Amino acid sequence: MKIATAEAVRWLVELEPVAEELMNRHLSSAREWFPHQYVPWTLGRDFDGPLDGQPWSPGQSTLSPAVRSALVVNLLTEDNLPGYHWTLGAQTSRDGAWGAWLHRWTAEEDRHAGSIRAYLHAARAVDPIDLERARMAQVGTGAVPEPAGALGVIAYATVQELATRVSHRNTGRLSGDPVCERLLARIAQDENLHMVFYRELLRAALELDPDPVLAVLDGTVRDFAMPGQGMPGFARMAAEVAVAGVYDLRVHHDEVLVPLVRSLQLFERTGLGPAGERARDRLAGHLERLDARATRFVERRDQALAARARRADGPPENAPLAGPAGRTGAA
Repeated sequence: MKIATAEAVRWLVELEPVAEELMNRHLSSAREWFPHQYVPWTLGRDFDGPLDGQPWSPGQSTLSPAVRSALVVNLLTEDNLPGYHWTLGAQTSRDGAWGAWLHRWTAEEDRHAGSIRAYLHAARAVDPIDLERARMAQVGTGAVPEPAGALGVIAYATVQELATRVSHRNTGRLSGDPVCERLLARIAQDENLHMVFYRELLRAALELDPDPVLAVLDGTVRDFAMPGQGMPGFARMAAEVAVAGVYDLRVHHDEVLVPLVRSLQLFERTGLGPAGERARDRLAGHLERLDARATRFVERRDQALAARARRADGPPENAPLAGPAGRTGAA
């Protein structure tokens, strides 16, 4: 949704005192941590190349393909930080409370990228050459979401930060590696604080003028796409991640959108104008349709996994099947 420059400036001015208060709260809540304390350095050894180390091979890690894909998607998303920094600075401000938040947020997100990459290298979880080529392709395109105006940035970042927190947490939980789970849980704590910053800005904006805020939030939710959509191999990796239950339509509906709507009490608000009521109705319809799609997806996934399990437990392909009297072949 396009917002006029004057309107964007109005929101920046009116919300800056809130941003300053939330920034100070973030600084008092954030706990200092150091990536080097979360990386399993003792597992590391030289790769092949100038150091004449051991070439990488898939069997060097016990992580499942889906978890590896989730880690790569999460990392490459964080790697696009230069584009996000530019977008946030262009749509808000590099001065005052907005600028202070922008730089703090950038520093924390860069820590996430560095720690995940160090884990992947030390644990030999993915091919380091493929990973670096993917990083170059991802960052080299400069393709990042560009929400319109301060409200667009706040609405998108609220949804995206919550989705990222959930993705990190679920990836770690399903990894089967306590080291990976501990690292991603720590990163998820940061992402949650980032989400709280943006969510509370959104709450303050709703109190000031709910109609345009609901209109922007409705458009953001209906058109939402994670910032890593343009990375190499994204469709394949996203499918693996969804099948594994790390992040799928059900997770997006149940663990991101519904909690956000409830926290902001969007369906309990009164005093809306016609535009706000229409936006809220569209949002409600979207949530209903998404819930139905998520149910169908989970049903199809469960059926496919059950069929795969039956094939794995059954006799080898082309082997004779036992007949009803315990004989092989037809009855």
